[in-house]
Amino acid sequence: MQVTTKVDGFTLVAYAGDAKTLLAFNLTKRRAERLAGFTIECRPHGRKTPPYFLHNTLRYKDPTQYAQVAEAPANSSVNSPFHKFRWVHVPGTVHQGLDPFFGPYTYVVTPRYFDGGKLAPLDRRLSAEVDIDVKPFRKGSLHLGFTRGYVQSQGFVNRFGLDAKIPERRDELVWDTSQVAGRAPDGTEYTYADQYDWLGFTARDKIFALLNEVHSDRKLRLDMFAYDLNEPDLLKIVFDLAKQGRVRLILDNAGLHHNKDGTKPEDKVEREFQKVAKAPAEIKRGKFGSFAHDKVLIVSSATGATKVLTGSTNFSITGLYVNNNHVLVFTGRKVAGKYADLFQAVWDTDVARAAYLDKPFATETFHAANSNKPAIDITFAPHSTEFAEKLLGDIATRVAKEGGKGRTTGNVLFAVMGIEAKSTVLDALRKVHSDDKIFSFGVSDDPKGISLYEPRTKAGVLVTGRPKDTKLPPPFNQVPGVGIGHQIHHKFVVCGFNSSDPVVYCGSSNLALSGEEKNGDNLLEIHDPDVVTAFAIEAIALVDHFQFLNRRQGNSVKAARRTPPASKRAAAEDEGWFLSAGDGWVGKYYDAKDLYNVDRQLFA
Repeated sequence: MQVTTKVDGFTLVAYAGDAKTLLAFNLTKRRAERLAGFTIECRPHGRKTPPYFLHNTLRYKDPTQYAQVAEAPANSSVNSPFHKFRWVHVPGTVHQGLDPFFGPYTYVVTPRYFDGGKLAPLDRRLSAEVDIDVKPFRKGSLHLGFTRGYVQSQGFVNRFGLDAKIPERRDELVWDTSQVAGRAPDGTEYTYADQYDWLGFTARDKIFALLNEVHSDRKLRLDMFAYDLNEPDLLKIVFDLAKQGRVRLILDNAGLHHNKDGTKPEDKVEREFQKVAKAPAEIKRGKFGSFAHDKVLIVSSATGATKVLTGSTNFSITGLYVNNNHVLVFTGRKVAGKYADLFQAVWDTDVARAAYLDKPFATETFHAANSNKPAIDITFAPHSTEFAEKLLGDIATRVAKEGGKGRTTGNVLFAVMGIEAKSTVLDALRKVHSDDKIFSFGVSDDPKGISLYEPRTKAGVLVTGRPKDTKLPPPFNQVPGVGIGHQIHHKFVVCGFNSSDPVVYCGSSNLALSGEEKNGDNLLEIHDPDVVTAFAIEAIALVDHFQFLNRRQGNSVKAARRTPPASKRAAAEDEGWFLSAGDGWVGKYYDAKDLYNVDRQLFA
């Protein structure tokens, strides 16, 4: 959903994402003179939640020299306007705590100006406002969910502290996540469940809502594809269903998940499942050619499949709470039934690639469109080499199409775990930032090279989700490293956001040729502006976050020897980081040769 308001040369656009909002602003060039930034007021409509101003990281060096609202902190955007032409708001980030209101919101955005070199008071006559629902994403029969991830972020550290640990596994499979995990910076204790709820965000909500629905209704049963599998609360439900004879599980047995000693978590899952299972509950292990890489939950009643969850999210601690991931939930028999048929075909062929390739699933594209739902095409790997090459080639062609729009700049926004494998799609994503006819924002954990924003160029941005040797001024040097795990585990590509032909490719596929030939995977192609927008917002937020960290890779900034300040604002004051007292920051947004100019026009 997109809502636009215009007031005397000022345009405000709000885009609805998954439990978050992208706000974008535009001003005529004349109105941008002496611009000090944008103040954003947020007015939730429910729970008697009072209005509040979104907070900036920075403030002016001497706030007393500028118009200030005394009851708001110096870094509130009413006192320190944002120096950006767009902003992503996630309720609960600063205001409303861990249980924010979801529903109708009003956003009031006001351009702010300098008068005689000082910030002029807030002038409501310049304000524009929009009303939009801020809530978990749903459209027709499709629900979306995203993990929050961002372990390597100040947001995580502010809530849980620098020493917070995310245990990837324990000797026991099921354990009490309500145990105290640590103490927050404000001194309060938090549990592992508290961490998991924050990090898992709406993807976790979707997964557990579906599992709890099956668990609480003995007329339902579950079929499950799993790759990584060690989330303790999830396993507790699965084992309970096994005891009741209401679950079948296909679990990967590639080297990452199986060894002769049986010490891998998935091997332990297999033994425990077999120990407690009551017929017809059963487990099968397999890997096709390389991996059984699907992450799928299928709910069925006596009359057939009713709901399916798929996406990139592994049912593991890392998958839900360290990786950035997505899930898609479809209600209704058409899509759920197709996944149920897929499961049965894989089950009947014992997760064997050669036998599966003889099934129609290996060579068909399933069309899930109708008048009330997004238009969706789904393919189910593994495929023949010929089919896989055509499938990936079609996506690469769609990426390239964004560079041929004449006077209009196309766009490609993506978050893909690895982009160095063999694939026409990945080839295109590695190179797209060099095409100045395409606005590109991309993040991958494993690119061989990165491309950061450079003034007066329209080259796109490509960043890594695993920045190494990052040295940040306090408090950013408190942000933990990522260890050996991934932060970007998504596999999605957006083409044509805000155009007449938007599309997102997503699911479990790594978009590599080998994976499409040898993995059990599902790849979804969705033509719907609202779904595309939700994924685009995820890409924007990730790229903005990691571009900042990437800029400090190998930086020689020395960590403070004393205890660093506890907040970005305090650190900014301590380090001498302050908002500029002029409009010099605005120029790049109106320079025809600059990526920021394209950014402003694309979003607002």
